[in-house]
Amino acid sequence: MAEPDGLLAMGGDLSPERLLLAYHSGIFPWYSEPPILWWSPDPRFVLFPEELRVSSSMRQVLKKGIFRITINQRFEEVIAHCSRVPRPGQDGTWITSAMQQAYTQLHRQGYALSVECWQENRLVGGLYGIQLGRCFFGESMFSLVSNASKAAFISFIQAGGLALVDCQVYTDHLASLGARFITRASFRELLGQHLGTGGQ
Repeated sequence: MAEPDGLLAMGGDLSPERLLLAYHSGIFPWYSEPPILWWSPDPRFVLFPEELRVSSSMRQVLKKGIFRITINQRFEEVIAHCSRVPRPGQDGTWITSAMQQAYTQLHRQGYALSVECWQENRLVGGLYGIQLGRCFFGESMFSLVSNASKAAFISFIQAGGLALVDCQVYTDHLASLGARFITRASFRELLGQHLGTGGQ
């Protein structure tokens, strides 16, 4: 019964149980003020790791070792940065304090992870999302210097182990890296194949 733009439901809460049920069902929360809005877009924007495209200039950046990449070292800092960094065409942020608290709780339970990008011991970029089985549901990324979030994302994907990255909705940035649209039905089918019942 989803709306054409993917809006499926409103209300509820951000408890770990509800969030995990949502992700297992191909649904995610996205709202700027109550009530909570739940989405399941059709088509869905995804990246298959084997289709990742890395430009020659980005390969040089990674080769030079300009950045150091870590996982789960500064989750709360990463999500806080994601909530603050302005984005062109967006007024404010959808990462409310309630969202930060909810995903931090999921992180402590082993479901949400962060990828950090460092430059000279300074956190300059990163991303966070939910990992269930071999599926990673990307939530947001930030970059304080050029190429930082891209380096974090590419390094995380190239580390292996994933079958599907859910990018949710279209962005030029992710499209340039190889993300593409698939139908909601195909997305749900892939979730059935690759989801696990636990965290990482």
